[in-house]
Amino acid sequence: MHLAPGSDVPARELTPVSGPPIPIPDPGRLVHLQFRRFAGCPICNLHLRSIVTRHEEIEAAGIGEVVVFHSSAEELREHVDGLPFPVVGDPARRLYAEFGVEPARRALLHPRVWGTVVRAVARGTWDILRRRERAPRLFPDGGRFGLPADFLIGPDGRVVAAKYGEHAYDQWTVDALLALASGAGVRPESGEMTAPRPEERLRRVSP
Repeated sequence: MHLAPGSDVPARELTPVSGPPIPIPDPGRLVHLQFRRFAGCPICNLHLRSIVTRHEEIEAAGIGEVVVFHSSAEELREHVDGLPFPVVGDPARRLYAEFGVEPARRALLHPRVWGTVVRAVARGTWDILRRRERAPRLFPDGGRFGLPADFLIGPDGRVVAAKYGEHAYDQWTVDALLALASGAGVRPESGEMTAPRPEERLRRVSP
C-alpha cells in the first residue's frame, strides 16, 4: 500500500551505517527519507551527487536527509564513506515493505531511463578506473530492479509529500524538494509547523 500525504509514520529510530541513531520523525525539522537501490548503484550515485552538491542548502531549508539502500551495512560502508548525510541498510526490505516501495522490471526497462543508465554507467566506470568509487557487486542484495521513492515527513510524523518512482531515475530533484518543504510551513529553527496558504497546499502533491 502506498503512503499518501497526511499518512502517519510511526515513530522509530533507524540505525545508520555510521553515526548515532536517527529519529523519525525528527521533532526539530522535516525528514527527506529517500529509498534508493543497491550499494554502488551508478544510477543512485548520479542522483546523490546532486544532493551532496546542495546539501547545505537543503539543511538550511530545515530538511534532514536520510537515504536507505536494500544492501547490508557492511556492503554500504565500502561505498558511502564521506557522504554528509546518514545512510541506512535494509537488506531484508522491511522498511521498503512498510512504505510500499517494491521492485519492478520497469526500473531498467522503462524507455525514459535508458539514457540515464548509459550516462551513469559511463561515469561510474570512469570513477572506478580512477579508484574514486568501488564497483558494485555483480549480484547485489535485493537485485537490480529496485525502484526509488521519496517521502517528506513532518515533525508531527505525518507525510507531507510522497513520490514513488516509475523507473530507476525517477525521483525528486533538489528544486522540487525545496519547493515542497517551503509549502510545508515548517520553521527550521523550531520544527513548528504552520498552516500553509491555500496555494501551497497544492504543492504537497508529488511533482
